[in-house]
Amino acid sequence: MSTHHRKLGFNGLWKDSDFMKFWSGETLSLFGVQITSLAIPLVAAETLQVTPAQMGLLNAAQYLPFLLITLFAGVWIDRNRRRPVLIAANAGRALLLALIPLSFLGGWLQVEHLYLIVFLTGVLTVFFDLAYQSYLPSLVTRSHVVEGNSKLQLSASMAQVSGPGLSGALISIVTAPLVIGINAATYLISAIFMGTIQRPEPIPPPPEARASVLDDIREGIGIVFRNPYLRALAGEAATYNLFSQVSWAVLILYLTRSLHIGPALLGIILSVSSIGALLGSLAAGRIHARLRTGSVLLGSILLACIAPLLVPLASGPLPLSVPLLILSFFLSGFGVVISNIHIISLRQTVTPEHLLGRMNASYRFVVTGTAPIGALLGGWLGTGIGLRLTLAVGAAGTLAAVLWIFFSPVPRLDGLPDGIEGRP
Repeated sequence: MSTHHRKLGFNGLWKDSDFMKFWSGETLSLFGVQITSLAIPLVAAETLQVTPAQMGLLNAAQYLPFLLITLFAGVWIDRNRRRPVLIAANAGRALLLALIPLSFLGGWLQVEHLYLIVFLTGVLTVFFDLAYQSYLPSLVTRSHVVEGNSKLQLSASMAQVSGPGLSGALISIVTAPLVIGINAATYLISAIFMGTIQRPEPIPPPPEARASVLDDIREGIGIVFRNPYLRALAGEAATYNLFSQVSWAVLILYLTRSLHIGPALLGIILSVSSIGALLGSLAAGRIHARLRTGSVLLGSILLACIAPLLVPLASGPLPLSVPLLILSFFLSGFGVVISNIHIISLRQTVTPEHLLGRMNASYRFVVTGTAPIGALLGGWLGTGIGLRLTLAVGAAGTLAAVLWIFFSPVPRLDGLPDGIEGRP
């Protein structure tokens, strides 16, 4: 065993300088995303005074790349080294976002510029998100994949907890367009961090050994449905997202109109999910070390899927309903993060290296495709049967998602399996 691997065995990834560069760069990117997610809508609303229709177009431009190019991006990721993609994506996002404060200071910023910038930034975000999940297994050893994902999820949770508040404070000081310039700087620094990683990345297959793009896409989708672990995880996530969006379609209306919860208390309740996620990311490594992988996955997914049942139970006076809501969001955040860390690690270990990009793209395409259907269904049910019953339907459907895992090989896992496609 190499000196490097012995070092990792005794000290963990904290002593791995290349992983720390990667983690630092990704952390900066995550905080940048949180800053921009608040700053860009405020630029549109306050600086450009856009109409509701224009704001809708802006949101559509931001998410359209995830529907248009995810499958093709997965093929691209598998045909190229991942680290250059990460560097180029962050450098490109830095350049695009820097155009907003520059055009604002120049007096020629228009909403049409925002449409184009957020669309192109979304394209780069698709490539970055797929590349970084596919890159981690080539950066660390198999025994440290869970630890690496735990640290990445910790950064995501910290950004979710503190990012919006930090963004709001910065916007109140220097205005939203200039805060986006800070986000551009975080992306640039992130690209520099990743550019200094020394560990070599495996060379992808040569061009003559590759099939067509459509064949590659079919291969990526195929592994998700043929591998029993990936099939179960995708089915659970797709079902969860479908019924979770049924609930979210009416949740805010129920909390504000039926329970009469004000904006300040509402913000506190919703933020509890991020606190649960943060604690879950901190605990995931210890839980993984003490329990079987299958037990952790089944238990954490069950916890995340049971938590929504508490929401329709919350009714009556605020002293009775608010504790139930807080408990629901905390348990949901805690369970979702622990399950996600192990799900990502399992997906990475059962997928051959050359298929990771396509697997991640196909998996994301499958599990997110149900979300808009759930949102439409939730709105329709909310009108027909009322807000609270709609929440109950969403919660029951979310709980049913656990059946995908229960009747699969996942609960029988002692640890992370070898990456053998199509077999348990």
